[in-house]
Amino acid sequence: MRHQIFLLFACTIIAIFASCSSYVSAEVVEHSFHVQNRTITRLCRRQVITAVNGSLPGPAIRVNEGDTLVVHVYNLSPYNLTIHWHGVFQLLSGWADGPEFATQCPIRPGHSYTYKFKITGQEGTLWWHAHVSWLRATVHGALIIRPKKGHSYPFPKPYREVPILLGEWWNANVVDVENAALATGSAPNNSDAYTINGWPGDLYPCSVNQTYKLKVKHGKTYLLRIINAALNNQLFFKIANHKMKVVAVDAAYTDPYVTDVVVTGPGQTTDVLLTADQLPASYYMAANPYASAAGVPFDNTTTRGIIVYEEALLASTPIMPILPAFNDTPTAHKFFTNITGLVTSPFWNPPSRKVDEHMFITIGLGLTACGKSRNATCGGPNGQRFSASMNNASFQFPDKISMLEAFFYNVGGVYTTDFPDKPPLKFDYTNPNNSMNPAIIMTKKSTKVKKIKFNSTVEIVFQNTALIGIENHPIHLHGFNFHVLAQGFGNYNPAVDRKKFNLVNPQERNTIGVPVGGWAVIRFRANNPGVWLMHCHLDVHLPWGLATAFVVENGPTLSTTLPPPPPDLPKC
Repeated sequence: MRHQIFLLFACTIIAIFASCSSYVSAEVVEHSFHVQNRTITRLCRRQVITAVNGSLPGPAIRVNEGDTLVVHVYNLSPYNLTIHWHGVFQLLSGWADGPEFATQCPIRPGHSYTYKFKITGQEGTLWWHAHVSWLRATVHGALIIRPKKGHSYPFPKPYREVPILLGEWWNANVVDVENAALATGSAPNNSDAYTINGWPGDLYPCSVNQTYKLKVKHGKTYLLRIINAALNNQLFFKIANHKMKVVAVDAAYTDPYVTDVVVTGPGQTTDVLLTADQLPASYYMAANPYASAAGVPFDNTTTRGIIVYEEALLASTPIMPILPAFNDTPTAHKFFTNITGLVTSPFWNPPSRKVDEHMFITIGLGLTACGKSRNATCGGPNGQRFSASMNNASFQFPDKISMLEAFFYNVGGVYTTDFPDKPPLKFDYTNPNNSMNPAIIMTKKSTKVKKIKFNSTVEIVFQNTALIGIENHPIHLHGFNFHVLAQGFGNYNPAVDRKKFNLVNPQERNTIGVPVGGWAVIRFRANNPGVWLMHCHLDVHLPWGLATAFVVENGPTLSTTLPPPPPDLPKC
């Protein structure tokens, strides 16, 4: 009897210790973001920007899987502000997701809000950025999620980990650039430069000393965490004479894929292993645009940084990589379609074979009526205003209350749940002859969302259209990862294209580049109640209406029900 009591006591102590050990392994990581205007010098001029803690990019946040992240955001800028934690699942913490008027009202100037959420079931590279107007051009930074303490990567531990943030720079106030375009309904001005970790690089004027440099040791392997933080451009990225091994995209591990070029759309992240195995010297890393829209003006410049081997004996002119042409769609498509998911990774879940909701969503540009007595006052084609839509519904955000608050408090009149599962008109979607067809190019503004039951599996066919122009659209889904089952060119044909579905090891993403003049099929499980935005991550297209949202109903239990908002949730 005494022996049994001792065993029971010992087992209890072991259980408590194990529980405490698990508890100790997760931490609360706390940061303060002071967001305010500051003046910096780029491209021969002084420019006022909005920045976090005075830096561009903003501070990198490093956590371990399972940690709770707490970020106090103090808005000392003259603009409304929110912060979105791009790619974070926000399980039962939708109040911290961040998009303006989707999950919260903005943080007004002079006010603050604390974002608090647990990071669970994710490892890899994500990022954070402003989700109000074009502020994310300078209000952004890396969010790095390492494995839980005591756990390891599914690849050899790198010598160093280096965030590489690819950005876009304007010789102007970006809020003014956006507002000027929205006032006339015309296309906004293009950026003046691209950047690597905030620096334009030595191809731009006055930028010889504004070039990012990375020192490496010969024979060592580095984990480059590449983030496309540009507003409106997809980018090619290369390093002269070096191969890169892709090991993750959008914080989801992949089968190792060796390539000499990375293609990345705004919002996407790519983790690559770079081994410094070349002759010790200097080599340029460089990024230039993948501009898939034919005939549309874009910033056709190149940013570059320098990789310098510590063992290099003499300072030499760095070697420059040969970059793809701006319209090299075959290279982009090869990269995107060669990536597969790592099924042995700790968080891998196969795609569900049972689908509850089938959606066919056309995406692309269009026009809305000028709204003036004389259309000449509008700067878009045919004297109208540029617009964008999904299934011909051009999304308009509410401005009095967030959609998530309307969902939680059952407030009517904020959105409608009649977003269509298919376009109102079937036509030859990718035929350029339809580019300016007046019967299908006009759109109307609405706040239509799709309501789905908790734990439903949703399959979406994204179909690009040729209206106004044909281009690759990076579509981002908040709150979930999705499996990319297939993608291709032309009009989606279920009789043929469903046979191409990869249901074994498809890549997981939160942002998919829907091929120019083509289609992509994704599938996800809606296991998180709340309101989750889905939109094009080209920021020029979001205010034009290339968006919708999913309203995921609460589940049957308390643990599957959205909790109340925090007391400091900003008020409208």
